[in-house]
Amino acid sequence: MITIDESSPVPVFDQICHQLDGLIRTGLLPAEHKLPSVRQLAADLQIAPGTVLRAYAELDTKGLIETRRGRAARVKPHQQVPADVVAAARALADAAHANRIDLTSALGAVRALWDKGSSSATLF
Repeated sequence: MITIDESSPVPVFDQICHQLDGLIRTGLLPAEHKLPSVRQLAADLQIAPGTVLRAYAELDTKGLIETRRGRAARVKPHQQVPADVVAAARALADAAHANRIDLTSALGAVRALWDKGSSSATLF
């Protein structure tokens, strides 16, 4: 479910945060879903437990998960984006894959449109 790109300049804890954030917001990890223990995820990813702990702490601070000592970390309720946004993201991902467009380029297109506000805004 979570993969680490060792060649990426993005720190490993950030990679974990970004991936879990996406899984939670798209509903692939639903409310109250138990996350793997810090030790288990660290072993699965072959990384230090402190790295997973830092990622979980960041997600807790963002309000996406709840962590308590002695209890499994869980996804907090009401963290999903609306279904139409998830469907649009799926359509973008599918179209980008079909056209062999990488993630950075696809996100660049979204950012350009996002920064301009509505879809009918004049670009220049």
